[in-house]
Amino acid sequence: MDLNAVEMFVNVVQTGSLSAAAQRLGIPLPTLSRKMRELEQQLSVQLLERTTRGTQLTDAGTRLYEHASRGIESLVDAREAVLSSQAQLKGYLRLSLPPSFEPWWTVLDAFQQRYPGIRVFVYSTERRVDLTADGIDVALRVGAIDHELMVARKILAYRHVLVASRALVERLGPPVTPDDLDRYPCAAWMQNSYARPLWRLGNATFQPKPLISTNDYAHLRFRVLGGEAATELPPYLIADDVKAGHVVALLPDYPLPLQEINLLYPSHRHPSSIVRAYLAFCQERLGGDDAGDGSFP
Repeated sequence: MDLNAVEMFVNVVQTGSLSAAAQRLGIPLPTLSRKMRELEQQLSVQLLERTTRGTQLTDAGTRLYEHASRGIESLVDAREAVLSSQAQLKGYLRLSLPPSFEPWWTVLDAFQQRYPGIRVFVYSTERRVDLTADGIDVALRVGAIDHELMVARKILAYRHVLVASRALVERLGPPVTPDDLDRYPCAAWMQNSYARPLWRLGNATFQPKPLISTNDYAHLRFRVLGGEAATELPPYLIADDVKAGHVVALLPDYPLPLQEINLLYPSHRHPSSIVRAYLAFCQERLGGDDAGDGSFP
């Protein structure tokens, strides 16, 4: 039995006519009439008698209405309860973020202001966590995604910026092309000691010989502010120093590649209402923006 048709039938009885029920339900009258005929055919009984003054219940229609109206009221109550719980979500959200990813701290603060009943656990690591094994609901990843068992939602993209202290630029002269970086001491982000850093600057490349390499961007910023080296940094980490004039963005005509930010969750797991709320909030707040100008949403 078509439950949607049963709900329509209950509305017909409550309003007294097909036309009034169609108006209440916001559907065309011919559609409602067809649904009533199909319901009668499914049950092999006549439920409604059409008269010039509207509709009247048959004995079979009366019995169906007495039982169905209670069921429909329960369904409506259940639907309202679900919608209410969505508006007042409560529970636990487990996230993975890169260390010191400050822009997301603001995002999470705003998310919890909208959903004060959600408690958040943040696991900060450079390691690509196993979401299932580590009990993580959603992971934030910067860069390419190549995991076929994950669903990836692109949120935004931004560019790192090549920077040096103003004092170092005044001493060595501003670089005009990537080759001019040869005269600069450099520092580089590296995930391990075996890799060799390579900066892709526009259509050119430059391979620095770093005096120090680390996987800690805060340490690289410290070296820049100390006037010791040029390096690439996430824009959110250095934007205030650039605006204050302590740090200079180098080679603006040779931009570093776009870095994508994706939110990942397991493809085999249906996302909970809390996860769906988090994904929708991030998309609403940040989706579609490119922050390649040294800012960050």
